[in-house]
Amino acid sequence: MDRADVDSRIRALIEPFNKKGVAITDRTTFAGDLEFDSLTVMDFVAAIEDEFDIIISMNQQAEIERYGELVGAVCEATGE
Repeated sequence: MDRADVDSRIRALIEPFNKKGVAITDRTTFAGDLEFDSLTVMDFVAAIEDEFDIIISMNQQAEIERYGELVGAVCEATGE
């Protein structure tokens, strides 16, 4: 699975959380652009962890502010 595959799978997961229909780019921010609150972040992270069978630590979550950073973190966690 390469970065494009990871990106595609995360885009499918983010769709139900993207209530405003924001166009997702690598620079899209979760708090600012998507207006995710802490509960939404937790639900979204849980969906990603389930999809990719990985764990994203609280420290990692705190450092990930943009969509592209998330894709990179998932690639790293899955060995891609």
